[in-house]
Amino acid sequence: MKKYAEMTKAELQAELEQVKTRYAELKALGQNLNMARGKPSKQQLDMNGPMMDILRSDSDYMCDGIDARNYGNLEGLPACRKLFAELLDVKPEQIFVGGSASLQLMYDTIAKAYTHGRVMGPKPWAKLDKVKWLCPAPGYDRHFGISESFGMEMIPVPMTPEGPDMDLVEELARDPEVKGMWCVPKYSNPDGIIYSAETIRRIASLQHAAPDFLLMWDNAYCVHEFDGDYVPFPDILKECEKYGNADMVFEFASTSKITFPGAGISVFACSENNMAYMKKLLHAQIISYDKVNQLRHVRYLKDKAGVLALMKRHAEILGPKFRCVLDNLEREIAPLGIASWQKPKGGYFVSVNTMPGIAKATWKLCKEAGLTMTGAGATFPYGKDPQDSNMRVAPSLPPIGQLEQAMEIYCASMKLAALEKLLAE
Repeated sequence: MKKYAEMTKAELQAELEQVKTRYAELKALGQNLNMARGKPSKQQLDMNGPMMDILRSDSDYMCDGIDARNYGNLEGLPACRKLFAELLDVKPEQIFVGGSASLQLMYDTIAKAYTHGRVMGPKPWAKLDKVKWLCPAPGYDRHFGISESFGMEMIPVPMTPEGPDMDLVEELARDPEVKGMWCVPKYSNPDGIIYSAETIRRIASLQHAAPDFLLMWDNAYCVHEFDGDYVPFPDILKECEKYGNADMVFEFASTSKITFPGAGISVFACSENNMAYMKKLLHAQIISYDKVNQLRHVRYLKDKAGVLALMKRHAEILGPKFRCVLDNLEREIAPLGIASWQKPKGGYFVSVNTMPGIAKATWKLCKEAGLTMTGAGATFPYGKDPQDSNMRVAPSLPPIGQLEQAMEIYCASMKLAALEKLLAE
């Protein structure tokens, strides 16, 4: 098979008729398939069912002399703080345990900067004329949604194989109106990139003009390998402290893709100064989060070794699904030269870059054929992909049989969009 760019107009037209026929056949099946978000599958959720029955009697609710059912311990059960401290390689006193969603903790961290300012900030951000924010892209749409909800001016920063373009980050951080940056440092959403040691060093030592610059370090996939063994990762808190930036960073993690997305626990980790400041503000907001659920997780997961053993079981389910996606792309798309993609070893997504100008058309064709995908452009601030190219594929939810069908629709849709664009030029 020739690459599409090497075909004559007659060859492209002949190929278009074949692809149209196959696309019409797939559309006629009336499928209802979903690869829009990184949801764990029913098989993964069922695997963690025993956790729900782990607390059986009144005595089970006691932990370190604390009755988990009662008020108190705003920052979380000591045992739960210790568990996450081991996972993130930080000190237990640097861990704050929240509810099921790390996104809520992220929103709250930024909201408090707007209402009360940062621990080292001159004034609340709501009193500033402008707040600018660095957004590595492609990136996580919900991060961008938080920034947009507060009216921030989002500045895209291109991703490289090593992480964000640090030359640009260092240049932009000289602007005192630039107040922070989003980061997904391990198996980034959606590219699946692991930030290099040099990128992490440059981020930790960043010379920022804003004294209240905030590094939002969303370590969502810290233990989420599906191909190969666990990859250790530097502790950003220690790195920032090393360069005099201890109060710059908040790190976030959760059990959303370890136990249950809707009934897990989330944490932030930060400096002692930030912890004291946030606890003072949170004290007016909540007495404590769900400590029974915290205890349930501690009893079930036990320690880092227990978490990594559980993640191996997740990998047994996820690995074949990612291979399915990559195999289909290699077989159906690679010979045509109309897209490139990352080949991640962890995380929850495959990031596909189509030829420029066809991502939205591909997404629309998928939708019409019964396949729901993440919106084209969602991985960029304001939903505006300048190349109309990036698409996020989420293989985790469908069973393998449905995933094969979904990938057939996806590949046929991309071919059709590419052929129509090439013939129109």
